[in-house]
Amino acid sequence: MSRVGINPVSIPSGVDVTLADGLLTAKGKNGEQQVRVLDFVDLKIADEKITVTPQNMTKKARQAWGTTRALVANAIQGASEGFIRRLEVNGVGYRAMVQGSTLKLSLGYSHDINYPIPSDVKIAIEGDRGNVIAVSGASKQRVGQIASEIRAFRPPEPYKGKGVKYAEETILRKEGKKK
Repeated sequence: MSRVGINPVSIPSGVDVTLADGLLTAKGKNGEQQVRVLDFVDLKIADEKITVTPQNMTKKARQAWGTTRALVANAIQGASEGFIRRLEVNGVGYRAMVQGSTLKLSLGYSHDINYPIPSDVKIAIEGDRGNVIAVSGASKQRVGQIASEIRAFRPPEPYKGKGVKYAEETILRKEGKKK
């Protein structure tokens, strides 16, 4: 039994969910999200809830059960509320700015890094020092991918903690050289 798959997904008000030809579509205030439903699972929409059940108890059907339920839940949450991922920029002289449709990063290199902001994702600078980058959008996968690409420009280092890190991430610090 899937521990994730047995829980039904509730549909919040303001979200319209349709299922046609193996494609679940969720429309809400943040746009439209689509999920391809595999042949191994069945979806039932009733009483403002979506229930995912496997067609049989084969290994593939059980694997797809929880995954499909999670993808459906993410699509509905993305259409209604959206997702946000925050990154912190730490280091002397390290800063981030949004100029038009590009994110300009100064991360200690000899040049600034200009990252073009995709049209389906919003990037804003937050924090009292302007050192927090907030990546938000309707697709959990896209928000995580963009945040990962920004973090990859200068991952945090373990000695001083300089670099770009996720806000909820903790950096295991190392002790420096001793005489």
